[in-house]
Amino acid sequence: MMNRPEKSDSAIVAMKPANKAGQPAAEWAEPRAGTKGNTGQPHTRRTQSRGSVSQGLDRVRQAARQRKKGKFTALLHHVTIDLLRDAFLALKRRAAPGVDGVTWKDYEAGLEGNLQELHTRVHSGSYRALPVRRRFIPKPDGKQRPLGIAALEDKIVQRAVVAVLNAIYEEDFLGFSYGFRPGRSQHDALDALSVAIGDTRVNWILDADIRGFFDSVSQEWLVRFLEHRIGDERIIRLVRKWLKAGVLEDGNWSVSEMGTPQGAVVSPLLANVYLHYVFDLWAKQWRRREATGNVIVVRYADDIVVGFEHEADARRFWDAMRARFEQFSLELHGEKTRLLEFGRFAAERRKRRGLGKPETFKFLGFTFICGKSRRGAFLLQRKTCGDRMRARLKEIKVQLRTRMHDAIPEQGRWLKAVVTGYFAYHAVPTNSRALGAFRHHVTDLWRRTLRRRSQKDKRTWERMAEIAAHWLPPPRILHPWPDHRFAVKHPR
Repeated sequence: MMNRPEKSDSAIVAMKPANKAGQPAAEWAEPRAGTKGNTGQPHTRRTQSRGSVSQGLDRVRQAARQRKKGKFTALLHHVTIDLLRDAFLALKRRAAPGVDGVTWKDYEAGLEGNLQELHTRVHSGSYRALPVRRRFIPKPDGKQRPLGIAALEDKIVQRAVVAVLNAIYEEDFLGFSYGFRPGRSQHDALDALSVAIGDTRVNWILDADIRGFFDSVSQEWLVRFLEHRIGDERIIRLVRKWLKAGVLEDGNWSVSEMGTPQGAVVSPLLANVYLHYVFDLWAKQWRRREATGNVIVVRYADDIVVGFEHEADARRFWDAMRARFEQFSLELHGEKTRLLEFGRFAAERRKRRGLGKPETFKFLGFTFICGKSRRGAFLLQRKTCGDRMRARLKEIKVQLRTRMHDAIPEQGRWLKAVVTGYFAYHAVPTNSRALGAFRHHVTDLWRRTLRRRSQKDKRTWERMAEIAAHWLPPPRILHPWPDHRFAVKHPR
C-alpha cells in the first residue's frame, strides 16, 4: 500500500521556547490530540460491513503514523458503498440543492440503487463533478461572502474521500492547527491561545490575515502538496475534477486556476493541507532555528495568531512570512495584519513609557483584552466582538418581522433556541456583560415587534421582562476557564 517509508520527528509542540533561549526543566509540548484517542474508541456500527470500513481506515491511520513520508498508492478501495452511505446520512437534510436540483429526500427515495450506481461510476472513472452553484451571504462587516453549493452526489463523494484522507493527514498536521479537524473545535483553539498568552512570556502578538485565502490558493501547488502523501492517481483525479468543475453563477459557467470552491465539503481539508506545507511546517522550522525567545502559534483555518517574547523576532517573522506567502500566491492583508504589544507585562511596560492601555485583537469572534483580576493580577479577558453581536441582532430583527403575527409561545420557543445557541458559543468566562447585553437587546427587539402588531398595545417593559424570563435563558457562563479544559485535553 505504501512505499519509501521513513521515520519522522516526534510530536509537534504548540508552545516551545526556541533552542537559543535554553532548555527549561519542564517544556511546553502539546501532542497532536485527537487522533490517538479516536483510534482507541470503540466503533459502534450497525452492520459488519460498516465495521470493516472503520477497520480499514484504522489501518490507513496506523500506516500513516508509522511511515511519515511514505506515499499511499492504493486508497480508492476504501471508498465503499457503506462509506458513501455514511457520508450521505451525515449531510444536512434541508440543505439547498446544487445545479442538479436534487435534494436529500429525492436521493433517499432510491438510496441503495443510487449509491450502487455512484460507487460504480467513482471506481470506473466515469464519475463527473458538476459545477458549483454560487450564491452570496452577508458578512458581519456588510460585505458579501461567496458560497458554493455543490451537487448532492459531489457532496457524498467528497465527504467519503475526506474521511479517507483525514486518516492520513490527522497524523501529519501539527498541534497548533485547529481548523476543521476531527475532535478539534474553535474553543480548543481559543483555549490554546489563552493558555499560551497567560503562561508563556509573550509580549507581542502578530495578528495575521490572509487576503482572500480560499480564492488565492494555487491549484497547481495544492496538487503537488497532495502528491507528497497521496500516490493513488485516482484520488488525485477526483480532486482535480472538483477543482476544475467551475462555478455556475446567473447561468454563466466559469473556471479558474486559483482557489478552492467555498462551501464544498472537501475545501476545509484542502485548505489545511495547503497551509500545512506553506505555513505550519515553515513556522515550526523558523521557531526552532531563528527565534531568540519564546514563540507561540495558533492557527484556525486561515486565521493565524503568533506570539513572541521579543519584538525583533516578531518583525523578522513578519517579513519572512510575507516573503514565504508570496512564493505560494498568498498575500497578507496590509490593513488587517498588525503587530501589537500584548501579554502579561504589556500594560506595565507601556505605562512606564507613558503610553495607553495595550491594544486588543480579534480571534474567532472574540476580542482579546489585557485585563486585571480583582486582586490586580493579569487576567486575559475575552469579549464577544461587537460587529458579530450587531450582525446577529440584525438577523433576529429581520426574522421577528416575518414572525410578527405568530403566537407569543411560538415566538418564544424560536427565540429560546436562538439565544441558547448563541450562549452555547459565547458564554465563556469574562464575557458575562456581553451575554447580558445580547439578551437585553433580544428582549427589546421582541417587545418592539409585539407592539407593532397593534397601535393599542400598552405592553410595558416590566411585563415584557416577565415574558422574557419565561422563555429566554438567563445569561450565565457555560464554558470552563481555558486552563482547566486545556489541562484535561492536554495533560502534561
